[in-house]
Amino acid sequence: MKIDIKKAGKSYNRAGKDPHVVLKDITFSIAPGDFVIILGESGCGKTTLLNMLAGLEQPTSGAIHVDGKEMFGIHPSRSMLFQQPALIPWLTVRENVAYGCKIRGDVDQLNYRVNQFLEIMGLTGSADAKPAQLSLGMAQRVCLARALVGHPRALLLDEPFASLDTFTQAHIQEELINLWLSEKFTAVFVTHDIDEAIRLGNKIVLLAGEPANITDIFEINEEYPRERHHPIFKEFRTKILDRFKNAYLAKRSLL
Repeated sequence: MKIDIKKAGKSYNRAGKDPHVVLKDITFSIAPGDFVIILGESGCGKTTLLNMLAGLEQPTSGAIHVDGKEMFGIHPSRSMLFQQPALIPWLTVRENVAYGCKIRGDVDQLNYRVNQFLEIMGLTGSADAKPAQLSLGMAQRVCLARALVGHPRALLLDEPFASLDTFTQAHIQEELINLWLSEKFTAVFVTHDIDEAIRLGNKIVLLAGEPANITDIFEINEEYPRERHHPIFKEFRTKILDRFKNAYLAKRSLL
């Protein structure tokens, strides 16, 4: 899936005040099969941008095009994973994974696909459990399986591992990369964690400022897996921190 964001902006009306501008003139392209990281500090508009890519919100200026056509609203070809697990409590793990496909009528070989992703995510032994019986990490793996069982062309992820412990986080990050390499979907991943961005992405989009704009885009062409002791981590971490520092100083100079 090719996604083109063209001078997209987002503002919200406020009673008796000027509109609050969150994003301004966001322009970049996502190639089919890219793993793009949207990186920025908390509250800078990353989730707002991701919601626009998902079709949950519309830009108030500019446009977003998918495969050459302007995008309006949600579509099953784009699946989303949120910060906290969102499972239906009275359904089993197996039923939760299958739920979206059943609602859309996408039932061809559904049992096989569900079993496949339960196995990939290490959930086969918990297939008949209810969400209340799962750890946070297991629940997020169920959400990831549900997001991918319909073989979406794009997967959008909003800091999905931020609340997990370090070991679970590293394990699911590895699973996600392996799935991306095998399934060939386009991924857009929001985070404020620089190391997570370097570990996962082949393109990192830095978002900063008020209103937020793109301060830089980094291409990372190193093979996976990427470990923190690798020299590439120090190289890109230094570059990213320098760009954020410059953006912060530029903002301060305008105050």
